[in-house]
Amino acid sequence: MNLHPVSISLSSFGADYVRAHGQASLAALLRNAGASHIELREELFTDLDMVSLQQAVAAQALTCVYSSPLELWQPGTPAPNPQLLATLARAKACGALWLKVSLGFYSALSDLSLLAECLRDQPVQLLIENDQTAQGGRIDPLVRFFGQARERQVPVGMTFDIGNWQWQAQSVSSAALQLGAYVRYVHCKGVTRSVTGKLVATPPTAADLHQWDQLLKRLGPDLVRAIEYPLQADDLAHLTQQHVAVMARLGNPQREVAHG
Repeated sequence: MNLHPVSISLSSFGADYVRAHGQASLAALLRNAGASHIELREELFTDLDMVSLQQAVAAQALTCVYSSPLELWQPGTPAPNPQLLATLARAKACGALWLKVSLGFYSALSDLSLLAECLRDQPVQLLIENDQTAQGGRIDPLVRFFGQARERQVPVGMTFDIGNWQWQAQSVSSAALQLGAYVRYVHCKGVTRSVTGKLVATPPTAADLHQWDQLLKRLGPDLVRAIEYPLQADDLAHLTQQHVAVMARLGNPQREVAHG
């Protein structure tokens, strides 16, 4: 049976836990659990030591993804976010292969030639994720952006977050059909509504795993799939290993989804 590459977003371990232990210290946990990729979270840094992060990730032979809350486009401006180049530089210094950001306010004013200039000769590939906002979490703006970027040969890919579509009541299957050609990285999380009425990320149910399995078969079974749901237990190493094993098998032909 094929085992596919699994990433873990460090936000899965909870903000308090990550800030207390530091993101570099979690690299060994991921490698021991069988993950191949580590997703660093810029919003959880307390003291950004890029050299230590790069060394910790390299020591565990992990591929690095750098996640930033930056929105690529701001309202009413033709140029991409002025913080993009600095964020790309931080991602490179951490040894990242990909920088993940959100779309922001893409419009007719947005100048893709200026984005192409920012990305020229960059060793880090830019990935745009569907987030939970009205501007960046709906299908149509993302289809326009990626279609026009492809026409102009702007080197961007997509992070497809399966759960985030629910925040804007978008169809996951329709999103996969229209955006699948651009997807390079997949975020996986269950979603439920809390007692206060808010949508929150959860570990997957059997139904979630079945949906993810089918989606990955359509999007590309060898895509890197990322855990971005709560991983919390007294024996965190064992729990993480269990979930990585399940995720690594998603998308295989004629398999039965089982949650270990």
